[in-house]
This record gives sequence, C-alpha cells and structure tokens, in this order.
Amino acid sequence: MAVYTPLTDAQIASFLEQYDVGPLVLAAGIAEGIENTNYLVHAGADKYILTLFEQRAKLEDLPYFTTLMQWLHGRGIPCPLPIARRDGRMLGVLREKPALMVSFLEGSGVAAIRPEHLPQLGLLTARMHLAGMEFPHRRDNALSLAGWEALIEKIGDRADEVSPGLFALQREEFNFLSEHWPSGLPSGPVHADLFPDNVFFLRDRGAWKLSGVIDFYFACNEAWAYDLAICINAWCFDGRHRFIPQHAQALMASYCDARSLTPEEERAMPLLLRGAALRFLLTRTHDWLYTPSDALVTRKDPMEYLEKLKFHQTYTPS
Repeated sequence: MAVYTPLTDAQIASFLEQYDVGPLVLAAGIAEGIENTNYLVHAGADKYILTLFEQRAKLEDLPYFTTLMQWLHGRGIPCPLPIARRDGRMLGVLREKPALMVSFLEGSGVAAIRPEHLPQLGLLTARMHLAGMEFPHRRDNALSLAGWEALIEKIGDRADEVSPGLFALQREEFNFLSEHWPSGLPSGPVHADLFPDNVFFLRDRGAWKLSGVIDFYFACNEAWAYDLAICINAWCFDGRHRFIPQHAQALMASYCDARSLTPEEERAMPLLLRGAALRFLLTRTHDWLYTPSDALVTRKDPMEYLEKLKFHQTYTPS
C-alpha cells in the first residue's frame, strides 16, 4: 500500500455516494507498501480500504482479483470482501484510475516475526491453495520469467547505481533460471505477495492469532510451491538477512499438515527460492530507481533480496 494519487475528502465523499456505506467520517492515506494508492476510509459506522490501482496493475486483471477475494472469503479464508456499488459493479473510477472498496480487517501486519507466526502462516497458505482449486478464472503470472527479463532490460545498467555489478548479477541469474526453471508443478491461484505486512495478527489472551490476509493484487495462477518459496524468503530470515532454518521448518511442516508437497515440488524448491528472490530483487531495484519523489511510499531495500539471492545460490540443505 502507498499513496501515489492524493485524494481530498471531497473527492472521496463524492466517490462514496456510489455505495450504500453511509457518509464519509474520516479518510487517511496509508504509506505502507509500494504498488497502489490506498486510503483507510471511515464511512457511516464502518471502516473500509479504498484502493486506486497504479503502476503495474492492468484494467483487465482487476476482475480476477475481486472475484478471487470473493471466492476465498466465501470458503472461510479471512480476506477482505470487495464492496459492491449501488449498480452492482465492484470497480469504480476515481481521479481517472480504477478504484475498489474492500472491507476492513482487524489486526496488523507483523513488525517482528516470532516463532508462533510461522505455523499459522503455513496453514493459511495451504488452506488458500486448496480453497482456490476449483476457482474458474485464470491470470498468468506477469512477474515470472518473461516479466523478469523485461525488468532487466528496462532497468539496464542503472541497476549498478543500487549496487556495483548488480546488472550483470541479475542477468546471469536470469539466464541460469530460464534454463532450469521447473514446469508442470501442482498449481492454481496463489497470493504471490505473502509478506509480513500483508498477513494480519491480533493479540488474543497473550497469544498471537492470525486474523487475515490482505493485498491480493499480485494474485495469479502459479505453482503453489513458488508461493511457498515467496513466504520462506519473506519470513525465514532475520534482520541481518541470515536464514533461520527453524522458521522454514515450522512453516513447511504446518503447510504440509494440510497439503503434502510432491517429490517434484521438493526437488524444485531450491530453484523456486532463487526465482522468488530474483523477482523481488528486480521489482525493488526498479521501484528504488523509478518511484516518484513526491509519492507517499516507503521504498523497500533491494539489497535485502540481493543478500537472500546470494544465500540461495550457495546454500545446500543438510
């Protein structure tokens, strides 16, 4: 989440007239995240999240995101529910950009990862994969091999402004992965962005309880094990980017309690971890270089994923 397109209270209040949610009480921009403009909106007696789609979002992809959230919500996954307008449509237009209102989830993202978070995350991830098995719609992953190559070409040797030699490293890793990338793994709808700020927890009688998952705007059809690889990279390293095997083991074990990995998925995991690291290294490098200076957004450090990629290039599980 972020704010690229500032909105006035009057603009938001006018937009809300298309919904049966009551009058605007308060609205505030949300700085966290990197992709779309987001506001927390208090309207009537309830709270909502208002999203304006920016940057990488394509208009034709948006119905996939809204219908997937509806599908998963209806099958017990604690995710936001898109709010229909009075005319029955989910998507509107605000400041000449596609706009969506979704329900507000209680809880907050994880600032400090604790061991008790990992089993709950693993189980949630498996439940989402299984719940989406019969989902009738498809969206290809725009940030897989072809998308990585396009980003490498767009960024070019400007990557070396982030870290000397980064352009060559990204190109060499892409060449390796494109030759060895696995195919035919079990797949279906995936979240593809299960970072600690997108998984909410609440403190309940002294224990942290998972309360919801947000931000489905990278969701796509992809190998389930790749989604798991994204989780491992995001949740199983410490603040100095050192791998924590116990976190990965807890995450994997709880996932497999609900859905066992196939032998092919287990063999592919080292490659998937490298690919997931390259994906976020590339998008973070791009955003580090190209995010507008006046955007209310906290840029994510590409060097974090450079360190994780280097680790996966050399790590051999015992």
